[in-house]
Amino acid sequence: MFSLLRPYIFSLDPEVAHDLAIQSLKANILPKSLFDVEGEEILEIDLFNKKLPNPIGLAAGFDKSAEVYNSLFKFGFGLIEVGTITPKRQLGNPKPRIFRLEKDKALINRLGFNNHGSEVISKRISKNQPNGFLGVNIGPNKDTINKLEDYLTCLSNLSIFSDYVTINISSPNTQGLRNFHKKEEMEKLLSGINNLKKEKKIETPIAIKISPDIKDSEIESIIELIQKYNVQGIIVSNTTDTNRDNLSDIKKDELGGLSGQPLKDISTNLIKKFYKKTKGTIKIIGVGGVDSGQSAFEKIAAGADAVQLYTGMVYKGPGIVKDIKKELITILKKENFKNIRQVVGINA
Repeated sequence: MFSLLRPYIFSLDPEVAHDLAIQSLKANILPKSLFDVEGEEILEIDLFNKKLPNPIGLAAGFDKSAEVYNSLFKFGFGLIEVGTITPKRQLGNPKPRIFRLEKDKALINRLGFNNHGSEVISKRISKNQPNGFLGVNIGPNKDTINKLEDYLTCLSNLSIFSDYVTINISSPNTQGLRNFHKKEEMEKLLSGINNLKKEKKIETPIAIKISPDIKDSEIESIIELIQKYNVQGIIVSNTTDTNRDNLSDIKKDELGGLSGQPLKDISTNLIKKFYKKTKGTIKIIGVGGVDSGQSAFEKIAAGADAVQLYTGMVYKGPGIVKDIKKELITILKKENFKNIRQVVGINA
């Protein structure tokens, strides 16, 4: 069905198409059985001390205000991450702010954390309990005076409603956000988060989402701090604001974060670097260019415990999850693996 609708969808502005998708998902009419996959047991994983049916996740950025996650779980995702959510409602950057690079199977976005705000969203999730493993991605408001306080506000408001919370320090569309990759700034942030967790007895696992544009010299200090402050997960990686030289599409120079196929090898190589140094002691979620069973397998073999996608679904539709799982199962059986867990890090 998506292949028939795609020419119409792609004739629309990307953000208009996305908003229509959200509205249609609110109807929640598609049966879960449509996306069932035979033999999925081989894909079962453990993430943050919970068993998930498979390692295929939806990245933050699609369901920004946690409006349709239960409809999305029907597509067969093992995990879904909503957000990025800020303390206060935020409209984001001026439009247009999403661009399809069809020749490159990529997107560029400069949305700027548009969402309904943490209070509205926390009430929304409380009234609509997730039917699966739900992560919540949080960040600061654009005009905030104190970014650290914004993270703490969101963590306080949303941790109870999530299976894990992602600290987004890596979007290229919020000025100064990536400064948290610096050792001193990250230490302040993680120390503040730990203090709040102790004070409010928050036990929700914490993951940190990093930039693909970090230098190799920064990896050591990031690992040192996430181990010191007991961060349970790393998401590798966010979009990149570089890597434009080899792109073909005329929109390649638009400002914003680049996602999709051009990010695939960059994020996979970064996963390997983190896995080599952490040796499986910290959970890694791999993001960037996942649109097939093979690309998911590559990320897991590089050291990811789970993967997330977004751009792949824009280009291939909701059936992509079923297709990835079927292809993964075929690869595992061909290579004589009994479970996807055995693949983690084999190529690192």
